[in-house]
Amino acid sequence: MTTKQAIVKQVRGTTLVARSDSNHWVVMDGSAKFGGSSAGSSPKELLMMALGGCTLMDVISILQKKRTPVDHIEILITGHVRDEHPQILTDIHLEYVIYGEGIDPRDVERAIELSVTTYCAVSAMLKAAVAITHSYRIEGRLALAVKPAVTTAD
Repeated sequence: MTTKQAIVKQVRGTTLVARSDSNHWVVMDGSAKFGGSSAGSSPKELLMMALGGCTLMDVISILQKKRTPVDHIEILITGHVRDEHPQILTDIHLEYVIYGEGIDPRDVERAIELSVTTYCAVSAMLKAAVAITHSYRIEGRLALAVKPAVTTAD
């Protein structure tokens, strides 16, 4: 069994920095309403990003092994948070967007299935507590200017 460690330190108010075994720092923060300065992602946002990153790394690796002609992949993550405390995520939807020509949808479906059911540890930990759904779409060649579609506030 492997042991993982992390440290979270207060910078000021609810502005925090965190570092774990990879030795990379991450900034977390809350809004001014809660003593922060909106200088970083919230813990819930990082949780959603961790899920997206975990499964997307799997899908990229699997599609590369299948020699699927992918130009670019992104994942759009949508989560709903209940109003009462604790304000937990009640459901998360993952939309995989795959760019490229000649992509076999069966390869994409299989890669997502393997990630969700076998490889993604973040998904495995979360699925007992939150409903996770997924979909995908295949687009043609990617234009170079990619803008994030996420505009959420926590």
